Amino acid sequence: MINRAILMGRLTADPELRQTPSGTAVCTFTVAVERRFSDRNGERQTDFLDVVAWKGTAEFVSQYFSKGKMIIVEGSVQTRSYEDRNGNKRKAVEIVADNVQFGEPKSAGRDIRSEEPPLNGARDYGGASYKPMDTGDSDDLPF
Repeated sequence: MINRAILMGRLTADPELRQTPSGTAVCTFTVAVERRFSDRNGERQTDFLDVVAWKGTAEFVSQYFSKGKMIIVEGSVQTRSYEDRNGNKRKAVEIVADNVQFGEPKSAGRDIRSEEPPLNGARDYGGASYKPMDTGDSDDLPF
């Protein structure tokens, strides 16, 4: 049996990070995903899918994603039953995220021409800094 879901869409609101009583991080958020096909009027319908992420993935989502950001979620579909405040039985369907990735470049939505260039050729890669290695004289290279 296979239970695998891959979504790419935009967050409808900022992710909500909480802690379980035992201290485990859990993050919930909703992703708006367009359907592949248009309706009779030529418009695409949108589905709003609830996602839950745990532990490090939860902390990653809450730190780096916000409302409107494009996100790619890999995970599995899970259902759960519960009783609402009025005692009615309800069923929830959600995606449990195993892996989350950025769906657009870091600079999307910003005017990158107005940003300061990095010092000494260093480049910013999602919070990690990368500085090209000084290879010295190119005559020393084996190729």
